[in-house]
Amino acid sequence: MSRISVMGSGAWGTAIALSLSRRGGHDLTLWTRSEATAASIREKRENAVFLPGFAIPEAMTVTSDPAVALSEAEIIVSVMPSHAVRDSYTRFAGWLKPGQILVSATKGVEDGTYLRVSEIMADVLASRGLTLPIAVLSGPSFAQETAAGMPTAVTIAASDMDVAARLQREFSSNSLRLYTNDDVVGVELGGALKNVIAIASGVVTGLGLGHNSTAALITRGIAEVTRLAEACGGRRETLSGLSGVGDLVLTCTGGLSRNRYVGVELGKGRTLVEILEGMGGKVAEGVKTTAAALGLARSRGVELPIAEQVEAVLEGRRSAPQAIQELMARPGREE
Repeated sequence: MSRISVMGSGAWGTAIALSLSRRGGHDLTLWTRSEATAASIREKRENAVFLPGFAIPEAMTVTSDPAVALSEAEIIVSVMPSHAVRDSYTRFAGWLKPGQILVSATKGVEDGTYLRVSEIMADVLASRGLTLPIAVLSGPSFAQETAAGMPTAVTIAASDMDVAARLQREFSSNSLRLYTNDDVVGVELGGALKNVIAIASGVVTGLGLGHNSTAALITRGIAEVTRLAEACGGRRETLSGLSGVGDLVLTCTGGLSRNRYVGVELGKGRTLVEILEGMGGKVAEGVKTTAAALGLARSRGVELPIAEQVEAVLEGRRSAPQAIQELMARPGREE
């Protein structure tokens, strides 16, 4: 039995905790930032705000106290919004210790520093004189389907393959299949950047432009993601797998995708403020990741034309139809 703490009670964090519970054999804790949320989940045995309809087992500890969640944990799964990672781990650092394994299941790039989420975590720990193995969990996975036990396959990446293999054993179940990889850069950037492309795919749908346009957008989107990942040290073959093409296709086409939803509504003419206010606190990571991804791309001399148009639409500098026209009017080139 392993003591595993899931840090973050959004839909994905709750779904991971439920998947681990279904697997059995673990002592599980679900941490949430708000004590009111923790109390509600303990009382109702359900995350009524972010993942309603799925029972939280009585054996799972639910807490807002980092000491309870972290002090005795062997594996710590980080599932908070990317913009909250630095402050959260600055707060958590006092309870972390050698021998623990961290798993980042958050997809994003930090604005300003252009660090991947695992790099943010390592940066905070290094400032405290602590080094822990950090793995990355990514791949095509909607929270609702994972929570329901529908068959799902994802990637677990770590620079130390022994760590990846252990996590593969600890997390795998009849409904969740994990593939190991040592390309942390490729896996992490694939997961982060697909959210930006998903917003663009949603815009295409919101404008009613059809399947041809969507297919072209997804195909050129994976080209953008791969270019940047390779420039940062990732491997092309990683982006052809679950954490690249797999996650991109799901997020660009699935009706449960928050990032695609934002794009659909932008395509229909709604403002970003209106859209986000109507999401009830749920996060579409691509909104914040777009500017950071473009900053990272500029630092590596990589062109991201789709992401550039997404940023222009998000910032209100260009309408959705204008953005599509800009992409179509670009000079011809070899594929």
